[in-house]
Amino acid sequence: MLKFLKGVVAGSGAGVKDLPYNIGEPYSSAWGSWTHYCGTSKDDGSPVSIFALSGSNAQDGHLAAGRNGVKRLRTVRHPNILSFLHSTEAETFDGSTTKVTIYIVTEPVTPLSEKIKELGLEGTQRDEYYALGLHQIAKAVSFLNNDCKLVHGNVCVASVVVTQTLDWKLHAFDVLSEFDGHNEAASGPMLQYEWLIGSQYKPMELTKSDWLAIRKSPPWAIDSWGLGCLIYELFSGLKLVRTEDLRNTSAIPKSLLPDYQRLLSSMPGRRLNSSKLLENSEYFQNKLVDTIHFMEILTLKDSVEKDTFFRKLPQLAEQLPRQIVLKKLLPQLASSLEFGSAAAPALNALLKMGSWLSAEEFTMKVLPTIVKLFAANDRAIRVALLQHIDQYGESLLAHVVDEQVYPHVATGFSDTSAFLRELTLKSMLVLAPKLSQRTISGSLLKHLSKLQVDEEPAIRTNTTILLGNIAGYLNEGTRKRVLINAFTVRALRDTFSPARGAGIMALCATSSYYDTTEIATRILPTVIVLTIDPDSDVRAKAFQAVDQFLQIVKQYNDKISSGDTSGSAIVGISAMPGNASLLGWAMSSLTLKGKPSEQAPVASASSTMPLGSASSNASSAMETPDITQIRASTSTELADQPLFESPRSTDGWGELENGIHGGDENDKDGWDDLEPLEDPKPSPALASIQAAQKRPVTQPKQVSTLRPKSTSTMKAPREDDDDDLWGAIAAPVPKTSSKPLNVKTSASQDSDDPWAAIAAPPPTTKAKPLSAGRGRGAKPAAPKLGAQRINRTAASGM
Repeated sequence: MLKFLKGVVAGSGAGVKDLPYNIGEPYSSAWGSWTHYCGTSKDDGSPVSIFALSGSNAQDGHLAAGRNGVKRLRTVRHPNILSFLHSTEAETFDGSTTKVTIYIVTEPVTPLSEKIKELGLEGTQRDEYYALGLHQIAKAVSFLNNDCKLVHGNVCVASVVVTQTLDWKLHAFDVLSEFDGHNEAASGPMLQYEWLIGSQYKPMELTKSDWLAIRKSPPWAIDSWGLGCLIYELFSGLKLVRTEDLRNTSAIPKSLLPDYQRLLSSMPGRRLNSSKLLENSEYFQNKLVDTIHFMEILTLKDSVEKDTFFRKLPQLAEQLPRQIVLKKLLPQLASSLEFGSAAAPALNALLKMGSWLSAEEFTMKVLPTIVKLFAANDRAIRVALLQHIDQYGESLLAHVVDEQVYPHVATGFSDTSAFLRELTLKSMLVLAPKLSQRTISGSLLKHLSKLQVDEEPAIRTNTTILLGNIAGYLNEGTRKRVLINAFTVRALRDTFSPARGAGIMALCATSSYYDTTEIATRILPTVIVLTIDPDSDVRAKAFQAVDQFLQIVKQYNDKISSGDTSGSAIVGISAMPGNASLLGWAMSSLTLKGKPSEQAPVASASSTMPLGSASSNASSAMETPDITQIRASTSTELADQPLFESPRSTDGWGELENGIHGGDENDKDGWDDLEPLEDPKPSPALASIQAAQKRPVTQPKQVSTLRPKSTSTMKAPREDDDDDLWGAIAAPVPKTSSKPLNVKTSASQDSDDPWAAIAAPPPTTKAKPLSAGRGRGAKPAAPKLGAQRINRTAASGM
């Protein structure tokens, strides 16, 4: 039996074997005969506090009081009373003597006297923090006296501990007893262990052991006196030695002095109740106490009060003690946001406080809350998260973004609010570098392909800018399939001039990904057309781009001419000075520079957006802007433009398949199935096509009658003869436009018709019902020259 007991108890440094906690170093101070240790859990390593009390035998009075404290601490629960976790009692044998030790395990706390020295607060911030702590201890005392009819008996600095969130909590319940003032038959001591209380902390009636007077006094009489002792020790910074020292009030704040004097009244019946102290004391009316109190009762506040409070909180937090804000207010704010009781403006305050933390602390205390908020359905929360993503985006881990953040953010691409769609788009500049290739190819590019034909011109522009910025994070196969199609087929043909300008600059910024064949056959032909663009800014960028791409081709030509064929055909623009800022300049110009020819809402786009690009004219995060005000000047809807049409999809990017295929290069992301022109043949056949156009046709009348779309028809004077020479990169010819004039070809086709060179081209429509209404215009022309051909044309469709 003796060996068993010796095995249960380990050495003094290791603690009890069956105690599921490790005992660490002791603090320098503790209440009474207790020793306060730091400790950790053996299960998860979480910090705890361990209080130990030892006695020479089981009948020791200190041990009996300690057992009373354990029982009381286990049963009494309050937010401002120390939280009980575990307790045990063990015996150790040292020769002929027996040593009994009681262990109490609680939440991790620090003695108040040591925490005050650690914080080192001074002036107003010290007084505000003391007010907050005294407010919390007064609530605990009021709970014991008024609600539980219990008497603590020894409220002082030693009986107060501080949690990790800097909350003050009351403990040391060894003397705690029921108040039996209504029991007239009781004659013995009401406080069984009152001998543990130091004489300097005892009021006069307790010093005299006048239990009759104590029972006739209110329940709070003894503990109100203890509150006065606590206030004296707190502000004087000295441990109370004599009762007479309480009369020295030089260190007591003036706003607290009247209440202090009433707490220490010589007449027990006239002492101030702690509940009245909480309600009426002027000392507790400060910013810190009010802020913490508002957060504690946040669920009881209405939405207007919450919104007002959280909008003021970022500025208010700067005026409060920094350590209290980070250790007390920040956890409260994060918890309220996580569980939905806080409004969206609270996120600004959370990020403001989080900026005062170190990178490690920010990752531990703030990021988990932010990640959880992305799953919230509140649109205001989502807008706030996306607007401030630059403040925390770099701290997010790649796997967290790919698995937890992006799936929720991606829902904003198809949101009905244009403002939210644009914020979602811009957030990809921060999130895309952390996404896997599987997510980029299988999901992100599908969304971007749809946004490039969005009804909002600013969103189309920003999509082009984003593609230029994230091109480096795409694999080679995806870049080959996406970039040129997105920039030339879509952006350079957009009716919105800033979108065309963004396409030019995006091509320049990503030029290192194109070989000379692509530059010569697909990029230069489309860019050079924009040198005559109606918008001067687009023209300037087009000339710059032409010069840069021509230089690349010249460099390649010089390399080939010198006989060096070992290198690749890819010659990047990165070798040119100043290229690094090209895309950034394009993005800034969209915001800061407005064109008189553009619509007002677009020209006044906000310059505060993260990408610095054109933004939608949204007046509110919750409302969709008026689409008709910011569309480009055109007589038809953007969705009806031929340049956005595809034979396989209504959104202009072909069949978009949901899900992810086996390989990244085989994914259908919306760009790989684009057909830039009706003729899929590459442009190396330009010479043969030109020669075919100039050859005379043997049957001119038949061609002009049966093939209204052939090269024999007349062309508009403003178009070049080489319109068809752009091959696979030219924009589709509008159905209502006519082709440039070609006198030689027309004369060879119909030499007997002198009007053929200037006649209007035959219409493309072949709808029969329209012929009856429009055919009457052909009758007066019957006697004229060439009337037979006109009649045949009218009969075929007009």
